[in-house]
Amino acid sequence: MDRRFGSRAYQYFEFVVVQAVTLLMAIVVTAALAHLVVNIAHDILATTFDPTNAAVFQSVFGGIFTVVIALEFKRSILVTSERDEGPVRVRVVILIGMLAIVRKLIIMDLAHENALQLLALSVAFLSLGIVYWLVRDQDRREMKD
Repeated sequence: MDRRFGSRAYQYFEFVVVQAVTLLMAIVVTAALAHLVVNIAHDILATTFDPTNAAVFQSVFGGIFTVVIALEFKRSILVTSERDEGPVRVRVVILIGMLAIVRKLIIMDLAHENALQLLALSVAFLSLGIVYWLVRDQDRREMKD
């Protein structure tokens, strides 16, 4: 009886935390989107918006990826809180990490970055890809059994 109460109490605590984090993430996503829209509108109205300029392209897509990563993070919190499957949570965290690395690579100014940092990001991305593949492969084998 006591163990069941502790389990239910923790489930309720986790529910409250997930709801609070979801609300905060919704606020952050809304603020990031508003900031992105205002910046792009300002650049277009000021006629400084040149999508062929690499710096402008990197800035716009960096902002877009920030919003996408925040949305994916918020969605993953909601989806994984409804499930108790550990591998699903691991895969979501890995995918969010991969999105963050892709965002970093897009906004990176290659003229000012050293090769070692680019190599480190590439190795991190490759490592996350391998871990994702291993977790997914393990899930497939467990489903067959």
